[in-house]
Order: sequence, then C-alpha cells, then structure tokens
Amino acid sequence: MRRPEGHRTGEAARNGAAATTEYAVELRGIRKSYAGTEVLSGVDLAVRPGEVTAVLGPSGSGKSTLLRIVNHLEKVDAGTVRVGGELVGYRRRGDRLYELPEREILRQRSRIGFVFQNFNLFPHLTVLENVALAPVAAQRRARSAAEKDASELLERVGLADRATAYPRQLSGGQQQRVAIARALALRPKVILFDEPTSALDPELVGEVLDAIRGVARAGATLLIVTHEVGFAREVADTVVLLDAGRIVEQGPPHKVLDDPDHDRTKAFLAHVL
Repeated sequence: MRRPEGHRTGEAARNGAAATTEYAVELRGIRKSYAGTEVLSGVDLAVRPGEVTAVLGPSGSGKSTLLRIVNHLEKVDAGTVRVGGELVGYRRRGDRLYELPEREILRQRSRIGFVFQNFNLFPHLTVLENVALAPVAAQRRARSAAEKDASELLERVGLADRATAYPRQLSGGQQQRVAIARALALRPKVILFDEPTSALDPELVGEVLDAIRGVARAGATLLIVTHEVGFAREVADTVVLLDAGRIVEQGPPHKVLDDPDHDRTKAFLAHVL
C-alpha cells in the first residue's frame, strides 16, 4: 500500500502508542497485504526480554512476513512495531506515522539480528570476516575489537577452527552456525530466526539446533519461526500458532502443544506430529 505522506496507525496501534521497555518486541495491530490479499490480519504479539517465542503454522500463514516486518524488511499497512521500546521504521507525528530515512532504518536493523533460511553469507569473505563485517560497517566498532569478538563467537558455535575458511568450504550446518555467530556479533536486542533448519539436510539439523539452544540458554531474546515442534517444546517460553494471518493460539509449550483450545491448532498438530 503506498503512503506518500504517512499512514494512520489504527485503533489497536494508538492504544499501544506509548513507548514501553517492558517488552523486547511489541507488535500491535499489524496488517499486511500483497496484491489485495491480506497475509497478516491485525496481529498483536509481545516478547519479554530474555524470552524465547516460537511461531508455528502452516505454509502461507504469514510467519516469515511477520519476522521481516519486525526489522522493517517489509513495511506494514497498519499497526506498529517496537523493539526495546523504540518504534521501528517510522516516526510519529500526531496520529500518523512517517517512514524514517534509510540511514535510521539501517541503524535500527543493526540492533536486530536476523538468521535467514539460506545463510546469506558473503562468499568472497572468510568466516571470520563475515562475522566481523557488520559490527565494523554498521556500528563503527574498531576492526581489531570486532575480529576478537568474532573469534570468540565462532568458538561459541563450535567453529573456531574454521575462521579462515570461505563459505563454499563449509557444510550447510556450518554455514548456518556462522550466520548465528554473525547475528550475535551485533549484540542485538532480539534475534529473529526464519526457519533456520529448513534448507539443511536432515543430518545437519541437530548441530544448528544445538547452537540455538546455546544462545537461548545464554538469555538472549529470540523470535523463532520453525517447523521443529519438538524443538519449540524444548526451548520456547511461549509458542504461537499463526494461521491465515491471525494468531489463533499462544501460551506455554505444554498448553499449546499438549492441550490446545483451538480446533485449528489441533488439526495442525495432528498433521505435523
């Protein structure tokens, strides 16, 4: 939807307009359409600092779009996103929102880690250079300090011995662990994971899930779109089921996965379990 001047935030967004630091991530009244088809229909979601939220749902339910909206890779049609209490992508004037300049959006993205399905590493850079690049380019850290941090993060994900390798020399699981280290290097307020194991051969899935477990145990705030129901049960504080652009159920893993209230949740779990 084009917004040549600004867009109204909508009733749900106005009610949640005041900045709050209670939540690491706060989405209010999020709506998004493509070619006239609404893929997110008034989504409200809040994640507290240090919590892990797993988002489940069938293909086409809007899960990846939801993640991309959090760091403004996709623009909302209505609603607001806050990360660490800061409005993402827009500034407010009265009851209208105006998009920030690109440099401000890039600054905000530098505080939001994103681990994609397909790694997105730079093929011409070594593993160490891939991890150190964003802190230097986006956060103006000294290269020596960024490379020291990168070395420590590679050790944390079990890849200290691959620092001088290039992405083409790594397995898919190793590349995804480098991507996790790269996200951590930004010292983000939240890390977004978009189906982090979907592009991997089955025998490589475990090593990536282990790396994410380690990040969760360290107290990071994570928002994970995943099809790994057992993993969600193990690591998540909250499980959300998204279907047809709406949250139909959310709560602790034992409640949503073992004793769901909504028929749509029951049908989805019967299909995937």
